[in-house]
Amino acid sequence: MKLSFVYILKCSDNTYYTGVTSDLEGRMVKHNSGFYPNSYTASRKPLKLVFYCEFTDINLAFETEKQIKKWSRAKKEALINEEYDSLINLAKKKF
Repeated sequence: MKLSFVYILKCSDNTYYTGVTSDLEGRMVKHNSGFYPNSYTASRKPLKLVFYCEFTDINLAFETEKQIKKWSRAKKEALINEEYDSLINLAKKKF
């Protein structure tokens, strides 16, 4: 069974990058080496891996990546800081 990973990087400009891969260590090497020169992270090094989770279903990993990319900064930070009880409240819109 092949694992997939959804991960969040904190960039040097304090932004977050969310991605998915089946080789987390290899992907980190590529991000930090500038392997993809036109990528979001290429000009934002150094990068720090601040969160990752494992999936046995690559389709679920892709769905989760898309979901996290839509989240607010506050919600991503709650996930990174393992403040899971806060996630539901951060999903609510304030009117």
